[in-house]
Amino acid sequence: MTEVTICGLDVSRETYDNLQTYVVLLHKWNAHINLVAASTLPDFWDRHVLDSAQLFTHAPATTRHWVDMGSGGGLPGLVCAVLAKQFLPECKFTLVESDARKAAFLTTAIRDLELNARVLVARTEVAPPQNADIVSARALAPLPQLLDWVTRHIAKDGVALLPKGKNYAEELAVARREWQFSEAVIESQTDPLARLLILKDIKRV
Repeated sequence: MTEVTICGLDVSRETYDNLQTYVVLLHKWNAHINLVAASTLPDFWDRHVLDSAQLFTHAPATTRHWVDMGSGGGLPGLVCAVLAKQFLPECKFTLVESDARKAAFLTTAIRDLELNARVLVARTEVAPPQNADIVSARALAPLPQLLDWVTRHIAKDGVALLPKGKNYAEELAVARREWQFSEAVIESQTDPLARLLILKDIKRV
């Protein structure tokens, strides 16, 4: 195998191997730290890796700084950073994580995979503003609260990539009471009930 297709991307053997190395590393650490629910480990590739990788397919080619809030086990931040190593090598990732043990895992993975990334050990809402081209967050908070944190770290012309579950429409409706934004709602490639929200021009009403 010289390359494999992941979410429509023709990834190199090196990129695929790096993703597999990440999976092995997470399994190892998950035995001691709750990075992801143990019940999801048997289906980790589809449920977590591919679910995270689909965000990367919506990253503008001009992306230079990507902030992942509440990175935890590196989903989607580490997965997207691995893909960026091949497709967006100039893009630097900042993984924001307040839990020191999870931050240690992220730092180890970044070192082992030689990624263009750093870990910012802080709570998202008090971390220094990052002025990022892309801000992402997966399973972190309801959308209205999430947008408070997104606007803290996003650049003026930045994009928020926010995967949401089956209640995405309700979250959007509640968020619109306090926020205005332009949006694209993309059907998830891994869960027919989930959606990827792509938000721009986010402002409080």
